[in-house]
Amino acid sequence: MAWTGAGQVRRVATAGALVVALLGVAACTGTAPGGPTAGSAPASTGAPPTPTGTPTGTPTGAPPAAQVPDVLRFTGTTLGGAAFDAAQLAGKPVVLWFWAPWCATCASQAWTVAEIAPRYRDTVPIVGVAGLGERKAMKEFVTEFDLGATPQIEDSKGALWKRFKVTEQSIFVIIDRNGTVVHQGFLDGEALSAKVAALAGA
Repeated sequence: MAWTGAGQVRRVATAGALVVALLGVAACTGTAPGGPTAGSAPASTGAPPTPTGTPTGTPTGAPPAAQVPDVLRFTGTTLGGAAFDAAQLAGKPVVLWFWAPWCATCASQAWTVAEIAPRYRDTVPIVGVAGLGERKAMKEFVTEFDLGATPQIEDSKGALWKRFKVTEQSIFVIIDRNGTVVHQGFLDGEALSAKVAALAGA
């Protein structure tokens, strides 16, 4: 009876060893306990998938930067001494006002410009281009007619006047949002106000 009991103990121990061995083989298959079974989707890495054809890091829904038309590829210095780059106006209608400090017609138009320019600053910028005079006289003109809130480029050498083929004062050059010159010539206060309002609503 003692031998039989010992044999039973050996058989139980052998069976237990086989079970442990089989479990060990199963654990070496590379599938973690509780992992996906064959045919299931791989576990998420935590990063959202990148859509095909969309470069990583490219913002979606952001408006493209406005292209700068040739007509706005110029720079200058304002009467206040600040650098001015017309490229910053790309994508908007723009009014360039060519004036001289001694011009009586320019003086009559200055009141209208001073009135409407702040109202349309963000939609239809008006930029003065002062020429045919001395810097001191230009600055006095700006002060007298309260034009300080409107950029006034000093062009005493006439570079911008030549660029836009302006040969006399007072001339308005109106550029639409696509960079096309839609008006070049004289405008009285009423006509200027109407054109700027129309451009702002376009």
